[in-house]
Amino acid sequence: MTDLHPVIARVTERIVKRSAASRLKYLSLIERGRDAGTNRDQLSCGNLAHGFAASGEDKAVIRAGAAMNFGIVTAYNDMLSAHQPYGRYPEQIKLAAREVGCTAQVAGGVPAMCDGVTQGQAGMDLSLFSRDTIALGTAIALSHAMFEGALLLGICDKIVPGLLIGALRFGHLPTILIPAGPMPSGLANKEKVRIRQLYAEGKVGREELLESESASYHGAGTCTFYGTANSNQMMMEMMGLHMPAASFVHPGTKLRQELTRAAVHQLSRIGWNGDDYRPLGHCVDEKAIVNAIIGLMATGGSTNHAIHLPAIARAAGIVIDWTDFAEISDVVPLLARVYPNGSGDVNNFHAAGGMSYVIRELLGNGLLHGDIPTVARRGLADYGQEPVLENDALAWKEVPESRDESILRPVARPFSPDGGMKLLSGNLGRCVMKVSAVDRERWTIEAPAAVFHDQDDVLRAFKAGELERDVVVVVRFQGPRANGMPELHKLTPALGVLQDRGFRVALVTDGRMSGASGKVPAAIHLSPEALGGGPIGRLRDGDVVRVCAEAGRIEALVDAEEWEARDVPAAPPAPYDTGRELFALFRHHSDLAESGASPILAAMESEL
Repeated sequence: MTDLHPVIARVTERIVKRSAASRLKYLSLIERGRDAGTNRDQLSCGNLAHGFAASGEDKAVIRAGAAMNFGIVTAYNDMLSAHQPYGRYPEQIKLAAREVGCTAQVAGGVPAMCDGVTQGQAGMDLSLFSRDTIALGTAIALSHAMFEGALLLGICDKIVPGLLIGALRFGHLPTILIPAGPMPSGLANKEKVRIRQLYAEGKVGREELLESESASYHGAGTCTFYGTANSNQMMMEMMGLHMPAASFVHPGTKLRQELTRAAVHQLSRIGWNGDDYRPLGHCVDEKAIVNAIIGLMATGGSTNHAIHLPAIARAAGIVIDWTDFAEISDVVPLLARVYPNGSGDVNNFHAAGGMSYVIRELLGNGLLHGDIPTVARRGLADYGQEPVLENDALAWKEVPESRDESILRPVARPFSPDGGMKLLSGNLGRCVMKVSAVDRERWTIEAPAAVFHDQDDVLRAFKAGELERDVVVVVRFQGPRANGMPELHKLTPALGVLQDRGFRVALVTDGRMSGASGKVPAAIHLSPEALGGGPIGRLRDGDVVRVCAEAGRIEALVDAEEWEARDVPAAPPAPYDTGRELFALFRHHSDLAESGASPILAAMESEL
């Protein structure tokens, strides 16, 4: 067995030491959950009768209490393409549970908003905090003490982190996440980008743009670009919380159905009364969190997880920061190029060998913790195989080589020697920058700032020709406390046009960009945010700003004395629409992006 890379070993050890006290508190918490009454044995007859009153053919089994009962928490809705397939899953799961002498009930539903629908709209201000809402909903679902295991149905951006944060509060319950898979490939990604940029320039109309988008997003399943949703699926594989290689199998196929069935059967083995009890809170340990970071770097995953992973980790009593991300990125090679980092989508990635190949390569080269307690039988080694049907039965087989080295390469011949997520710091604070899709010559941008408080003002300036120059576009008051930290993906086509015209362009913001951050350098999640006095608030139009991924620096090239003397302007008035005002409590109590931008975790920690 290849020795673990010394940097990964060192970062892991540092996380373990940093987290020692909080992890011990968390493990004590879930031990109490196991021992002190979060189970059916503690329910009164009235409680229990309510719990099985409408259980149909499973009623007698649940009443007898001799079989495990699994709680399903579902993010189903049929507006969100990725979650539409989940409509039939509860019945499939119940049938599979009966096959192994168990039962299952839908414990609760959680919201699942689509960033693709709300991108650039007022609803995006609710996006980040939908994660915490989902966490609260998951906790409510599992609080009924009716269950000996949990099955989480969710895929997209905030949904998987929210489900995990909530379920980790009930970390004594063995838990498996069940994906639904991506939609088939549609319009080529390069063509989609071309039409978007033509629309931004006013060279095609809305009808042409809508036709292009409809050809890209055209059926049931996850969007096929490698954004936050598909990065979620990758992380669940790296952490061993899916059935092996389940992420990218299409909805509605026999193989997809058999993987769901296998997850239920496996939960019967690792569940509360199974032969191989594996509680979620033990599976999500420091090594599993490090594996998730490694996966982000090896595949060029979403920058949104620089926020979500710290929040997931905190929910398990584990403390990580962006320095951990940066040091791991420096030693983990980029093995995959998936759009927007390449031309192929997640279907092409899966066909080339997908997660099975990535995990096998990383394990074989000492770049992954192989000894984590996964939900699969043999541990992480199982995740180096891919699922197939043999005589209509589920089996797994080896993936010896990449089937397409334009998409997936071995550690010996990576696309890049590092993972491409950089930590930048300086007199503007700390932020992250994803460079895996950025040409190396654009890793350093030094140009005058154009300062905005709203992304729509950026687009108006672009259309008016005011940004036809080398420019660092600064969009501030976009942090979690200001307006919920919306993604600013709507800016991508305009900034891409400026770059294609030969200008040196970068984005600097205390907001998010997108899980599909692409070719334009974007220094994002800048912390501390402008609201409350963050130094991004001191910037003025014309200040020269230097963004340098090579040196890991972000700074305003302003005389130090003048810089310190500047005031931060007042935040713009908060808009009131789309229910944003209902989330005022979340905004007011959110913590820093580097800590997870969560309003609920700090409050929870204060009570433990």
